[in-house]
Amino acid sequence: MTCSSATTGPSFAIKSVRREMPLWLLFVAVQLLDFGWSVLVLLGVEKVRIVPGITASNPLDLYYMPYTHSLAAAILWTGAAIVLCKPLRGVRDWSAAALVGVAVFSHWVLDFLVHRPDLALYDNRGKVGLGIWNYPILAFLLEALFLFGGMILYLGRTKPLRTIGRVGPPIFGVVLLGIQAYVFFGPPPVSPAAAAVTALAAYVVFAAVAHWLDRQRVPGTI
Repeated sequence: MTCSSATTGPSFAIKSVRREMPLWLLFVAVQLLDFGWSVLVLLGVEKVRIVPGITASNPLDLYYMPYTHSLAAAILWTGAAIVLCKPLRGVRDWSAAALVGVAVFSHWVLDFLVHRPDLALYDNRGKVGLGIWNYPILAFLLEALFLFGGMILYLGRTKPLRTIGRVGPPIFGVVLLGIQAYVFFGPPPVSPAAAAVTALAAYVVFAAVAHWLDRQRVPGTI
């Protein structure tokens, strides 16, 4: 729903633990709830309004998203991801599939920290959220902490094949954080559909770039 750089941090961290797992898959996993949200918003199933000022750093009034961002839905998406990804190359055992599930569910946990109370526990009821988006500097620092914390773990367990493998991931991280700064401090989206399309396109591009950069590094410490 927003191009969150914090949610990509767990993908790098998990990759550092299971280095045979494809990074693109983990990037998709950590954003899976938002992939679903984008599609369902475009289909008119889930609802969002643009309300500048509803939080200090995010203008989206996410008032109806029970199928992707309720706690019950997040658990179901997590379970589905574990089962469906197991046959994929680089997974193929339940422990690796469980880590994909961790990646999927980490999104809801991080959303709980930053959202105002708009995350339902089930259906559209019992909404929770700690509201760190109301503190833009703190929210931005949290984004940087999770993103670069995960990336540092990943870089420490892999080594570059060539120069692009050394400088590419940090540059990618800075770009992700720059996009997050624009989301926090730039103009609001022009429409809910525009927000959904932008998010969907960004997540696909992020996963593709992550896959390309991961091919420039190999397991092993520097």
